[in-house]
Amino acid sequence: MHTVSAKVFSPVALSQKASLIERYAEVRLATEALCAPLAADDQMVQSAPETSPVKWHQAHTTWFFETFILTPHLAGYRPVDPAYRALFNSYYKQTGGHPLRSIRHTFSRPTLPEVRQYRRHVDEEMARLLARDVGGASSLASLVELGINHEQQHQELILTDIKHAFWTSPVQPAYWSRALAEQARAELPELRWLDFEGGLLEIGHRGEAFAFDNEGPRHNVYLEPFRIASRLVTNGEYLEFMKAGGYRRPELWLSDGWDAVQANQWEAPLYWERGDGGWVMFTLGGIREVRAAEPLCHVSYYEADAFARWAGARLPRESEWEIAAAHLPVEGNLLETGRFHPAQAGGDGLTQMFGDVWEWTASPYDAYPGFQAAAGALGEYNGKFMCNQFVLRGGSCATPRTHIRATYRNFFPPQARWQFMGVRLANGRS
Repeated sequence: MHTVSAKVFSPVALSQKASLIERYAEVRLATEALCAPLAADDQMVQSAPETSPVKWHQAHTTWFFETFILTPHLAGYRPVDPAYRALFNSYYKQTGGHPLRSIRHTFSRPTLPEVRQYRRHVDEEMARLLARDVGGASSLASLVELGINHEQQHQELILTDIKHAFWTSPVQPAYWSRALAEQARAELPELRWLDFEGGLLEIGHRGEAFAFDNEGPRHNVYLEPFRIASRLVTNGEYLEFMKAGGYRRPELWLSDGWDAVQANQWEAPLYWERGDGGWVMFTLGGIREVRAAEPLCHVSYYEADAFARWAGARLPRESEWEIAAAHLPVEGNLLETGRFHPAQAGGDGLTQMFGDVWEWTASPYDAYPGFQAAAGALGEYNGKFMCNQFVLRGGSCATPRTHIRATYRNFFPPQARWQFMGVRLANGRS
Protein backbone atom coordinates (compact mmCIF):
# COMPACT_ATOMS: atom_id res chain seq x y z
CA MET A 1 0.00 0.00 0.00
CA HIS A 2 1.24 3.47 -0.80
CA THR A 3 1.17 5.81 2.19
CA VAL A 4 1.66 9.54 2.13
CA SER A 5 3.54 10.11 5.38
CA ALA A 6 4.56 8.60 8.67
CA LYS A 7 3.17 11.60 10.51
CA VAL A 8 0.16 11.03 12.75
CA PHE A 9 -3.02 13.05 12.97
CA SER A 10 -3.70 14.21 16.52
CA PRO A 11 -7.36 15.19 16.78
CA VAL A 12 -8.32 18.18 18.88
CA ALA A 13 -11.27 17.79 21.25
CA LEU A 14 -12.26 21.42 21.55
CA SER A 15 -14.49 22.54 24.39
CA GLN A 16 -17.43 24.84 23.72
CA LYS A 17 -16.43 26.61 26.95
CA ALA A 18 -12.95 27.54 25.71
CA SER A 19 -12.22 31.23 25.34
CA LEU A 20 -12.38 32.82 21.93
CA ILE A 21 -8.61 33.08 21.63
CA GLU A 22 -8.24 29.42 22.68
CA ARG A 23 -10.87 28.33 20.19
CA TYR A 24 -9.17 30.26 17.42
CA ALA A 25 -5.76 28.75 18.19
CA GLU A 26 -7.06 25.19 18.54
CA VAL A 27 -9.01 25.28 15.29
CA ARG A 28 -6.03 26.64 13.38
CA LEU A 29 -3.85 23.88 14.88
CA ALA A 30 -6.41 21.25 13.92
CA THR A 31 -6.13 22.35 10.29
CA GLU A 32 -2.36 21.97 10.47
CA ALA A 33 -2.77 18.47 11.94
CA LEU A 34 -5.04 17.43 9.08
CA CYS A 35 -2.45 18.66 6.57
CA ALA A 36 0.54 17.09 8.33
CA PRO A 37 0.35 13.68 6.60
CA LEU A 38 0.48 15.34 3.17
CA ALA A 39 3.51 16.15 1.05
CA ALA A 40 3.73 19.50 -0.74
CA ASP A 41 2.87 17.84 -4.05
CA ASP A 42 -0.29 16.31 -2.54
CA GLN A 43 -1.47 19.75 -1.54
CA MET A 44 -1.43 21.08 -5.11
CA VAL A 45 -3.87 18.48 -6.53
CA GLN A 46 -7.40 19.39 -7.63
CA SER A 47 -9.06 16.29 -9.09
CA ALA A 48 -12.47 17.76 -9.99
CA PRO A 49 -13.91 21.26 -10.51
CA GLU A 50 -15.96 21.01 -7.30
CA THR A 51 -12.89 20.20 -5.17
CA SER A 52 -9.96 22.41 -4.18
CA PRO A 53 -6.27 21.86 -3.42
CA VAL A 54 -5.37 21.49 0.23
CA LYS A 55 -2.91 24.38 -0.11
CA TRP A 56 -5.75 26.59 -1.32
CA HIS A 57 -7.95 25.63 1.67
CA GLN A 58 -5.19 26.73 4.05
CA ALA A 59 -4.72 30.02 2.21
CA HIS A 60 -8.43 30.78 1.79
CA THR A 61 -9.29 30.29 5.47
CA THR A 62 -6.42 32.64 6.31
CA TRP A 63 -7.66 35.13 3.70
CA PHE A 64 -11.04 35.08 5.47
CA PHE A 65 -9.55 36.25 8.76
CA GLU A 66 -7.34 38.81 7.04
CA THR A 67 -10.08 40.24 4.81
CA PHE A 68 -13.06 40.33 7.14
CA ILE A 69 -11.43 40.77 10.55
CA LEU A 70 -7.84 42.06 10.56
CA THR A 71 -8.05 44.61 7.77
CA PRO A 72 -11.13 46.45 9.09
CA HIS A 73 -10.58 45.93 12.83
CA LEU A 74 -6.85 46.03 13.59
CA ALA A 75 -5.50 49.56 13.31
CA GLY A 76 -2.49 49.79 11.03
CA TYR A 77 -2.83 46.27 9.66
CA ARG A 78 -1.57 45.88 6.10
CA PRO A 79 -2.40 42.74 4.05
CA VAL A 80 0.53 40.40 3.46
CA ASP A 81 0.19 40.63 -0.31
CA PRO A 82 -2.46 42.68 -2.15
CA ALA A 83 -2.63 39.97 -4.82
CA TYR A 84 -4.00 37.51 -2.25
CA ARG A 85 -7.25 39.50 -2.02
CA ALA A 86 -8.36 38.14 -5.37
CA LEU A 87 -6.27 34.97 -5.54
CA PHE A 88 -7.74 33.38 -2.42
CA ASN A 89 -11.25 34.81 -2.66
CA SER A 90 -13.71 31.98 -3.18
CA TYR A 91 -16.95 33.58 -4.34
CA TYR A 92 -17.47 36.91 -2.55
CA LYS A 93 -18.38 39.25 -5.40
CA GLN A 94 -18.49 42.34 -3.20
CA THR A 95 -14.82 41.99 -2.24
CA GLY A 96 -13.71 42.07 -5.88
CA GLY A 97 -12.80 39.55 -8.55
CA HIS A 98 -11.55 36.01 -8.11
CA PRO A 99 -10.22 33.23 -10.36
CA LEU A 100 -12.43 30.40 -11.57
CA ARG A 101 -12.75 27.66 -8.97
CA SER A 102 -11.74 25.01 -11.49
CA ILE A 103 -8.20 26.40 -11.93
CA ARG A 104 -7.08 26.57 -8.29
CA HIS A 105 -4.63 23.72 -8.96
CA THR A 106 -2.65 26.05 -11.23
CA PHE A 107 -1.63 28.35 -8.37
CA SER A 108 1.93 27.15 -7.89
CA ARG A 109 2.75 30.52 -6.34
CA PRO A 110 2.67 31.35 -3.55
CA THR A 111 4.49 28.16 -2.60
CA LEU A 112 3.37 25.97 0.29
CA PRO A 113 6.06 27.41 2.63
CA GLU A 114 4.82 30.90 1.72
CA VAL A 115 1.22 29.91 2.46
CA ARG A 116 2.33 28.52 5.81
CA GLN A 117 4.15 31.77 6.55
CA TYR A 118 0.98 33.65 5.58
CA ARG A 119 -0.94 31.57 8.13
CA ARG A 120 1.64 32.24 10.84
CA HIS A 121 1.61 35.98 10.19
CA VAL A 122 -2.18 36.19 10.32
CA ASP A 123 -2.25 34.04 13.46
CA GLU A 124 0.18 36.40 15.18
CA GLU A 125 -1.90 39.42 14.22
CA MET A 126 -5.14 37.69 15.28
CA ALA A 127 -3.56 36.91 18.65
CA ARG A 128 -2.69 40.59 19.00
CA LEU A 129 -6.27 41.58 18.15
CA LEU A 130 -7.86 38.95 20.40
CA ALA A 131 -5.63 39.89 23.33
CA ARG A 132 -8.00 42.82 23.74
CA ASP A 133 -11.18 42.35 25.73
CA VAL A 134 -13.35 41.02 22.92
CA GLY A 135 -16.74 40.43 24.52
CA GLY A 136 -18.68 37.33 23.51
CA ALA A 137 -21.68 39.37 22.36
CA SER A 138 -19.70 41.94 20.38
CA SER A 139 -19.86 42.20 16.60
CA LEU A 140 -16.13 41.49 16.40
CA ALA A 141 -16.49 38.33 18.50
CA SER A 142 -19.31 37.20 16.21
CA LEU A 143 -17.06 37.69 13.19
CA VAL A 144 -14.29 35.64 14.81
CA GLU A 145 -16.79 32.86 15.61
CA LEU A 146 -17.87 32.90 11.97
CA GLY A 147 -14.25 32.64 10.87
CA ILE A 148 -13.64 29.73 13.24
CA ASN A 149 -16.68 27.85 11.95
CA HIS A 150 -15.71 28.69 8.37
CA GLU A 151 -12.32 27.05 8.97
CA GLN A 152 -14.02 23.99 10.43
CA GLN A 153 -16.04 23.65 7.24
CA HIS A 154 -12.79 23.66 5.29
CA GLN A 155 -11.29 21.03 7.58
CA GLU A 156 -13.99 18.66 6.37
CA LEU A 157 -13.34 19.74 2.78
CA ILE A 158 -9.62 19.04 3.18
CA LEU A 159 -10.47 15.40 3.93
CA THR A 160 -13.13 14.96 1.26
CA ASP A 161 -11.07 16.70 -1.41
CA ILE A 162 -7.86 14.77 -0.71
CA LYS A 163 -9.87 11.54 -0.68
CA HIS A 164 -11.11 12.30 -4.18
CA ALA A 165 -7.61 13.29 -5.29
CA PHE A 166 -6.01 10.10 -3.96
CA TRP A 167 -8.76 7.94 -5.46
CA THR A 168 -8.16 9.59 -8.84
CA SER A 169 -4.44 8.79 -8.66
CA PRO A 170 -3.39 5.50 -10.34
CA VAL A 171 -1.46 4.51 -7.20
CA GLN A 172 -4.39 5.35 -4.87
CA PRO A 173 -2.32 6.19 -1.78
CA ALA A 174 -3.62 6.00 1.78
CA TYR A 175 -4.01 9.16 3.82
CA TRP A 176 -4.71 7.60 7.21
CA SER A 177 -4.40 3.93 8.16
CA ARG A 178 -7.05 3.99 10.89
CA ALA A 179 -9.74 4.29 8.22
CA LEU A 180 -9.03 0.60 7.54
CA ALA A 181 -9.33 -0.45 11.17
CA GLU A 182 -11.73 -3.25 12.02
CA GLN A 183 -14.69 -2.40 14.23
CA ALA A 184 -15.39 -4.41 17.34
CA ARG A 185 -19.16 -4.38 16.93
CA ALA A 186 -21.94 -6.75 17.87
CA GLU A 187 -24.50 -7.79 15.30
CA LEU A 188 -25.99 -4.91 13.27
CA PRO A 189 -29.12 -3.60 15.00
CA GLU A 190 -32.33 -4.25 13.11
CA LEU A 191 -33.76 -1.19 11.40
CA ARG A 192 -36.78 -0.07 13.40
CA TRP A 193 -39.30 2.72 12.85
CA LEU A 194 -39.65 5.39 15.51
CA ASP A 195 -42.94 7.29 15.65
CA PHE A 196 -43.35 11.07 16.00
CA GLU A 197 -46.70 12.72 16.56
CA GLY A 198 -46.25 15.76 14.35
CA GLY A 199 -48.37 18.85 14.87
CA LEU A 200 -47.45 22.54 15.04
CA LEU A 201 -43.78 22.56 16.02
CA GLU A 202 -40.82 24.92 16.07
CA ILE A 203 -37.56 24.49 14.17
CA GLY A 204 -34.52 26.69 13.64
CA HIS A 205 -31.81 28.02 15.89
CA ARG A 206 -32.94 29.53 19.21
CA GLY A 207 -30.28 32.23 19.28
CA GLU A 208 -27.96 30.84 21.93
CA ALA A 209 -24.31 30.36 20.92
CA PHE A 210 -23.11 30.44 17.34
CA ALA A 211 -25.21 29.51 14.31
CA PHE A 212 -25.06 30.33 10.62
CA ASP A 213 -27.63 32.80 9.35
CA ASN A 214 -29.46 30.14 7.32
CA GLU A 215 -30.38 28.27 10.53
CA GLY A 216 -32.91 30.94 11.48
CA PRO A 217 -35.19 32.56 12.23
CA ARG A 218 -36.86 30.00 14.45
CA HIS A 219 -40.37 29.42 13.14
CA ASN A 220 -43.39 27.16 13.21
CA VAL A 221 -43.90 24.22 10.89
CA TYR A 222 -46.85 21.88 10.69
CA LEU A 223 -45.97 18.19 10.37
CA GLU A 224 -48.18 15.20 9.83
CA PRO A 225 -47.34 12.26 12.09
CA PHE A 226 -44.23 10.56 10.72
CA ARG A 227 -41.81 7.71 11.27
CA ILE A 228 -38.05 7.82 10.98
CA ALA A 229 -35.59 4.94 10.77
CA SER A 230 -33.59 4.07 13.88
CA ARG A 231 -30.29 3.92 11.97
CA LEU A 232 -28.69 4.73 8.63
CA VAL A 233 -29.07 2.63 5.48
CA THR A 234 -26.15 0.19 5.17
CA ASN A 235 -23.96 -0.95 2.31
CA GLY A 236 -25.60 -4.37 2.48
CA GLU A 237 -29.07 -2.91 2.06
CA TYR A 238 -27.90 -0.82 -0.87
CA LEU A 239 -26.30 -3.90 -2.46
CA GLU A 240 -29.77 -5.47 -2.47
CA PHE A 241 -31.04 -2.43 -4.38
CA MET A 242 -28.20 -2.85 -6.87
CA LYS A 243 -28.84 -6.60 -7.26
CA ALA A 244 -32.53 -5.80 -7.93
CA GLY A 245 -31.45 -3.73 -10.93
CA GLY A 246 -31.84 -0.39 -9.18
CA TYR A 247 -29.52 1.44 -11.59
CA ARG A 248 -31.36 -0.04 -14.59
CA ARG A 249 -34.95 0.74 -13.60
CA PRO A 250 -36.03 4.21 -14.77
CA GLU A 251 -39.30 3.98 -12.84
CA LEU A 252 -37.35 4.40 -9.58
CA TRP A 253 -35.63 7.63 -10.60
CA LEU A 254 -36.45 11.29 -10.88
CA SER A 255 -36.10 12.43 -14.48
CA ASP A 256 -32.93 14.42 -13.80
CA GLY A 257 -31.59 11.54 -11.74
CA TRP A 258 -32.09 9.04 -14.55
CA ASP A 259 -30.31 11.43 -16.90
CA ALA A 260 -27.40 11.61 -14.42
CA VAL A 261 -27.23 7.81 -14.19
CA GLN A 262 -27.06 7.53 -17.98
CA ALA A 263 -24.66 10.42 -18.53
CA ASN A 264 -22.23 9.34 -15.80
CA GLN A 265 -22.75 5.58 -16.19
CA TRP A 266 -23.36 5.16 -12.48
CA GLU A 267 -23.74 1.59 -11.30
CA ALA A 268 -22.64 1.93 -7.67
CA PRO A 269 -21.77 4.60 -5.08
CA LEU A 270 -18.70 6.75 -5.68
CA TYR A 271 -15.45 4.98 -4.69
CA TRP A 272 -16.90 1.49 -5.20
CA GLU A 273 -15.17 -0.78 -7.70
CA ARG A 274 -15.58 -4.41 -8.72
CA GLY A 275 -12.89 -6.58 -7.16
CA ASP A 276 -11.99 -10.24 -7.68
CA GLY A 277 -14.13 -11.34 -4.75
CA GLY A 278 -16.87 -8.70 -4.91
CA TRP A 279 -17.18 -4.98 -4.42
CA VAL A 280 -14.29 -3.02 -2.92
CA MET A 281 -14.19 0.65 -1.93
CA PHE A 282 -11.58 3.37 -1.70
CA THR A 283 -11.25 4.93 1.74
CA LEU A 284 -8.86 7.43 3.29
CA GLY A 285 -7.00 4.33 4.44
CA GLY A 286 -6.78 2.90 0.94
CA ILE A 287 -8.71 0.12 -0.86
CA ARG A 288 -10.61 -2.54 1.09
CA GLU A 289 -13.73 -4.67 0.76
CA VAL A 290 -17.20 -3.17 1.05
CA ARG A 291 -18.50 -4.13 4.49
CA ALA A 292 -22.20 -4.80 4.49
CA ALA A 293 -22.89 -3.51 8.02
CA GLU A 294 -21.31 -0.09 7.54
CA PRO A 295 -23.40 2.95 6.59
CA LEU A 296 -23.89 3.64 2.91
CA CYS A 297 -21.80 6.62 1.84
CA HIS A 298 -20.96 8.77 -1.19
CA VAL A 299 -24.35 8.67 -2.92
CA SER A 300 -26.13 11.56 -4.60
CA TYR A 301 -29.56 12.87 -3.74
CA TYR A 302 -30.82 11.07 -6.84
CA GLU A 303 -29.47 7.73 -5.61
CA ALA A 304 -30.80 8.32 -2.11
CA ASP A 305 -34.25 9.13 -3.48
CA ALA A 306 -34.28 6.12 -5.83
CA PHE A 307 -33.25 3.76 -3.03
CA ALA A 308 -35.94 5.14 -0.72
CA ARG A 309 -38.58 4.63 -3.42
CA TRP A 310 -37.38 1.07 -4.05
CA ALA A 311 -37.51 0.39 -0.29
CA GLY A 312 -41.13 1.58 -0.06
CA ALA A 313 -40.16 4.63 1.97
CA ARG A 314 -38.97 8.19 1.38
CA LEU A 315 -36.34 10.64 2.55
CA PRO A 316 -37.16 12.69 5.66
CA ARG A 317 -37.99 16.36 5.33
CA GLU A 318 -35.43 18.53 7.07
CA SER A 319 -38.04 19.66 9.60
CA GLU A 320 -38.80 16.02 10.48
CA TRP A 321 -35.09 15.29 10.88
CA GLU A 322 -34.61 18.29 13.17
CA ILE A 323 -37.58 17.44 15.37
CA ALA A 324 -36.27 13.89 15.73
CA ALA A 325 -32.75 15.05 16.61
CA ALA A 326 -33.59 18.12 18.70
CA HIS A 327 -33.10 16.54 22.13
CA LEU A 328 -30.23 14.20 21.32
CA PRO A 329 -26.67 14.88 22.50
CA VAL A 330 -24.15 15.78 19.80
CA GLU A 331 -22.03 12.65 19.91
CA GLY A 332 -21.00 9.99 17.46
CA ASN A 333 -18.35 9.17 14.87
CA LEU A 334 -17.13 12.70 14.17
CA LEU A 335 -13.76 14.18 13.19
CA GLU A 336 -12.24 13.81 16.65
CA THR A 337 -12.46 9.99 16.54
CA GLY A 338 -9.75 10.09 13.87
CA ARG A 339 -11.48 7.29 11.95
CA PHE A 340 -12.54 9.35 8.90
CA HIS A 341 -14.89 6.60 7.74
CA PRO A 342 -18.51 5.73 8.61
CA ALA A 343 -18.90 3.27 11.48
CA GLN A 344 -21.40 0.47 12.01
CA ALA A 345 -24.45 1.36 14.09
CA GLY A 346 -24.65 0.29 17.70
CA GLY A 347 -27.05 0.85 20.56
CA ASP A 348 -30.80 1.23 20.88
CA GLY A 349 -33.20 3.99 19.99
CA LEU A 350 -32.45 6.67 17.43
CA THR A 351 -28.78 6.26 16.51
CA GLN A 352 -26.21 7.85 14.18
CA MET A 353 -28.05 11.17 13.95
CA PHE A 354 -24.71 12.97 14.33
CA GLY A 355 -21.55 11.92 12.53
CA ASP A 356 -20.83 9.07 10.13
CA VAL A 357 -22.54 10.57 7.05
CA TRP A 358 -24.45 13.68 6.09
CA GLU A 359 -28.07 12.61 5.61
CA TRP A 360 -29.92 13.72 2.49
CA THR A 361 -33.35 15.20 3.16
CA ALA A 362 -36.22 15.74 0.74
CA SER A 363 -36.11 19.49 1.39
CA PRO A 364 -34.83 21.98 -1.16
CA TYR A 365 -32.42 24.51 0.28
CA ASP A 366 -34.30 27.77 0.60
CA ALA A 367 -34.82 30.58 3.09
CA TYR A 368 -36.75 30.18 6.31
CA PRO A 369 -39.65 32.63 6.78
CA GLY A 370 -38.21 35.99 7.78
CA PHE A 371 -34.65 35.18 6.71
CA GLN A 372 -32.63 38.20 5.66
CA ALA A 373 -29.02 37.99 4.54
CA ALA A 374 -26.56 40.26 6.34
CA ALA A 375 -25.46 43.47 4.68
CA GLY A 376 -22.17 43.49 2.80
CA ALA A 377 -20.02 40.70 1.44
CA LEU A 378 -20.64 38.33 4.38
CA GLY A 379 -24.30 38.27 3.38
CA GLU A 380 -23.13 36.15 0.45
CA TYR A 381 -22.00 33.33 2.79
CA ASN A 382 -25.18 31.24 2.54
CA GLY A 383 -28.12 33.12 1.05
CA LYS A 384 -26.84 33.33 -2.52
CA PHE A 385 -26.86 29.52 -2.81
CA MET A 386 -30.57 29.07 -2.11
CA CYS A 387 -31.30 27.59 -5.52
CA ASN A 388 -30.97 24.11 -7.07
CA GLN A 389 -29.64 22.47 -3.89
CA PHE A 390 -30.96 20.03 -1.28
CA VAL A 391 -30.45 20.10 2.49
CA LEU A 392 -28.37 17.53 4.36
CA ARG A 393 -28.34 17.13 8.13
CA GLY A 394 -26.29 15.64 10.93
CA GLY A 395 -22.62 15.95 10.03
CA SER A 396 -20.19 13.21 9.06
CA CYS A 397 -17.09 11.35 10.19
CA ALA A 398 -15.12 14.39 8.96
CA THR A 399 -17.18 17.06 10.80
CA PRO A 400 -15.70 18.62 13.98
CA ARG A 401 -17.87 17.93 17.03
CA THR A 402 -18.10 21.58 18.05
CA HIS A 403 -19.22 22.53 14.57
CA ILE A 404 -22.44 20.48 14.32
CA ARG A 405 -25.86 20.82 15.94
CA ALA A 406 -29.44 19.75 15.27
CA THR A 407 -30.28 22.99 13.42
CA TYR A 408 -27.26 22.90 11.07
CA ARG A 409 -28.26 23.03 7.39
CA ASN A 410 -25.70 21.74 4.92
CA PHE A 411 -26.57 21.90 1.23
CA PHE A 412 -25.32 20.48 -2.05
CA PRO A 413 -26.62 20.05 -5.60
CA PRO A 414 -28.45 16.74 -6.10
CA GLN A 415 -25.77 15.17 -8.30
CA ALA A 416 -22.94 15.68 -5.75
CA ARG A 417 -21.34 12.51 -4.35
CA TRP A 418 -17.80 13.29 -3.18
CA GLN A 419 -18.86 14.40 0.31
CA PHE A 420 -19.64 11.83 3.02
CA MET A 421 -23.33 11.61 2.03
CA GLY A 422 -25.72 8.85 3.08
CA VAL A 423 -29.34 7.90 3.70
CA ARG A 424 -31.84 7.62 6.53
CA LEU A 425 -35.34 6.58 5.62
CA ALA A 426 -38.67 8.03 6.71
CA ASN A 427 -42.34 7.49 5.93
CA GLY A 428 -45.79 8.42 7.16
CA ARG A 429 -47.41 6.80 10.19
CA SER A 430 -49.36 3.67 9.36
